[in-house]
Amino acid sequence: MYAIIKDGNRQVKAEVDRRLRIDYRNGVKPGDAIEFTEVLTISREDAIAIGQPTVEGAKVVAEVITPEFKGPKLVVAKFRRRKNSKRKTGHRQVYTLVRVKEIVG
Repeated sequence: MYAIIKDGNRQVKAEVDRRLRIDYRNGVKPGDAIEFTEVLTISREDAIAIGQPTVEGAKVVAEVITPEFKGPKLVVAKFRRRKNSKRKTGHRQVYTLVRVKEIVG
């Protein structure tokens, strides 16, 4: 059984006991529960329900493991030819790590 949920502008496949890297949530602590109510698709043993745009009454419940961690470093380099102009910057996105406890629906 799995569900496709919407988190920000991303779609994430959620399965029970799977760890997910979601957008940073401010003010959560380890052990807190987060509910995702925007379930786009849910797969059961017998059928698949596709929402238009979401599945009615479906939700995914997850538990916070790590409230704040940084993703991989992205390096951005800008270079303009013949102008002696270079710029190099980096970015690390902040995420929240959760474990899916149950899929309801």
